[in-house]
Amino acid sequence: MSGRSTSPHPAQRRYPPELKERAVRMVQEAVEQSGESFGVITRVARQLGIGAESLRNWVRQAEIDGGQRPGTSTDEAKRIAELEREVRELRRANEILKAASAFFRQRTRPSTAQMNAFIDAHRDRFGVAPICRALQVAPSTYYAARNRPPSVRAVRDEHLKTEIARIYQDNYSCYGARKIYHQLRREGLPVARCTIQRLMSEMGIAGLVRGTARRTTITSDQTERPADLVQRDFHAAAPNRLWVADLTYIRTWSGWVYAAFVIDVYSRMVVGWQTATHLRTDLALDALEMAIWRRGHDAGADLSELVHHSDRGVQYLSIRYTERLADAGAVASVGSRGDSYDNALAESFNGLFKAELIRRYGPWKGLDDVELATLEYLDWYNHRRLHTACGDIPPAEYEAIHYRHQQAAATAAETK
Repeated sequence: MSGRSTSPHPAQRRYPPELKERAVRMVQEAVEQSGESFGVITRVARQLGIGAESLRNWVRQAEIDGGQRPGTSTDEAKRIAELEREVRELRRANEILKAASAFFRQRTRPSTAQMNAFIDAHRDRFGVAPICRALQVAPSTYYAARNRPPSVRAVRDEHLKTEIARIYQDNYSCYGARKIYHQLRREGLPVARCTIQRLMSEMGIAGLVRGTARRTTITSDQTERPADLVQRDFHAAAPNRLWVADLTYIRTWSGWVYAAFVIDVYSRMVVGWQTATHLRTDLALDALEMAIWRRGHDAGADLSELVHHSDRGVQYLSIRYTERLADAGAVASVGSRGDSYDNALAESFNGLFKAELIRRYGPWKGLDDVELATLEYLDWYNHRRLHTACGDIPPAEYEAIHYRHQQAAATAAETK
């Protein structure tokens, strides 16, 4: 096979500067001697074995450089080319810095690993050297880091990121650094909290921030109502000593859905709940019935020492509701008018419920959609969600520890 090029266009020849100067000088001398320019360029080009058009362009440029013809001189052309190159480099540097400002959001200088990640992500677009020049990073630092095996810390960080992502996703994507820290310790993986904060920042995830609550209680105008037996002291010595109850609302495509909850203050466990499309007494009463049945069915609990606390909603002050509390042996307690702090614990749970589930995973189609999601959420809330008031363990586990201690104390008393 022939080694000749198959391109239809011959490759452009490059002539040395000395040849260009000699050819132009020969043309100029021939014109001066003969006094005529016709045919001189063609004759000189044939003698030197160069193209006539190339020589004609050289002569024309020499005349421009000498001031004999208008046009852009060689020095000016070089300066223009340099300025155009500088403009291209500045535009490229500006694009690099714009991309870097979106990539590095911290106010401090990013780490070498972050720098290398940025260069890897944009090297095909800008090139390594221009990026290093714009970011004031030595290219040798980048290449050395690429060829260096990952450090022990980097390997551990990657493992921790996997664990953090798993815990974050398994817990409704609402855990912050503190709860992930306690969950990792429960799983036998002690990690500094600041390390978790750093890795979560690198991963671009953060704990849930709750929004503001809206008023949903419709107060009753009846003159006689139970006294406030709690006085904002939301503490209980054991399960089934103090329950708090409240209602909240959920916007859906098919209209408003309302949810009622009954919470045991000792462990913060939701012991009863119900959802409906109305705010009648049946909504709150069904949640209460679930709580009474669940406590009697699961633990055979005696509710004679129970205080049931709520706000002044008409559902909780209705005759049917108060009679059911009396039948169970519980004492009713009601907060003052228009003060959400008197039922702050229930209001706080409503805020969690709305922030961790309703707002985060909406919009919702209707009652069935909300009811199923609430069922799954409360199973997680009672059995797996870490709660600060319980010593960063789930409510169900907190109650189980209480009953084990109670059983151990009873056994010890019998053996004496």
